[in-house]
Amino acid sequence: MKTYDIVGIGNAVVDVITHADNAFLDNMGIEKGIMQLIEQDRAEILYGAMGERIETPGGAAANTIAGAGALGMQAAFIGRVRDDGLGRFYASAMTDHGIDFVNPPVADGDAPTSRSMIFVTPDGERSMNTYLGISTGLSSADVPQNVTGNAKIMFLEGYLFDRDEGKTAFRQAARSAKAGGGKAGIAISDPFCVERHRSDFLHMIENDLDFVIGNEAEIKSLFETEDLEEALSRTTEICKTVVCTRSGDGVTAIEGFKRVDVPVTRVVPVDATGAGDQFAAGFLFGMAQGRDLEVCARMGNLCAAEVISHVGPRPERDMLAEFRTAGLI
Repeated sequence: MKTYDIVGIGNAVVDVITHADNAFLDNMGIEKGIMQLIEQDRAEILYGAMGERIETPGGAAANTIAGAGALGMQAAFIGRVRDDGLGRFYASAMTDHGIDFVNPPVADGDAPTSRSMIFVTPDGERSMNTYLGISTGLSSADVPQNVTGNAKIMFLEGYLFDRDEGKTAFRQAARSAKAGGGKAGIAISDPFCVERHRSDFLHMIENDLDFVIGNEAEIKSLFETEDLEEALSRTTEICKTVVCTRSGDGVTAIEGFKRVDVPVTRVVPVDATGAGDQFAAGFLFGMAQGRDLEVCARMGNLCAAEVISHVGPRPERDMLAEFRTAGLI
């Protein structure tokens, strides 16, 4: 039976990326710098208003899994797409990069494949307008035990918490991986996810997960505090490994009584899309290799720095070569 270094579960979203200026955002009523969920009609309007488009398979957990696969990890992804043009594009794009896309496109159902219209302004900030489509229907029926039970690392995406079926699928995947001897963890995804599902997040972190990755706003949101140190302390009380990314201020990683604060080199991003996702890919690669916290964080930083240097949420350079150059492997 096939085993996996990492398996992800999350929304299977086609990212549709274009450049736009602030005036365009204002004219279209797009709120800058955040992810907004939209309905199908709004998705069609924004798609039609986009200029030159770049289409790439996205979704936060899927981006991380793609990054992990590019690093040579045996990887699989669990997610739902429709058997339509975008869905077939998504599935084939994942498998073409060596990722096992374990759920065949759904032939029936009303909702089309999920897509996120991403508008990148000249400062590199991205404004995401996401129509979740068929992804929201993910349930335990979409979670194959022979995949989750053979995962060394099970990686979950907070965005799927918006439906009870998604929460149940998450718990099943996490428990299956741990029962098979693996680790399970989550990328919090968005402070608004935490606001909507705080008690469920905290319960799952405490009872089902081995690691949590989030940015400063997301970690603070877990305990409704503006004091990051308090939030970190309280999170480490309920979870073995806690990783907090702080943009240009570096990364804090805590495991038990060990803490590392790893700086980053500040750069102006070309496109910040996927920065957190690729940080997670690098960090989890290090974790799978049994590296210490500092090396894991440095690997994550290098992957994040690479992805913000170009348009699109997935790596374009050979990151293993980058790790070698940095003396990390």
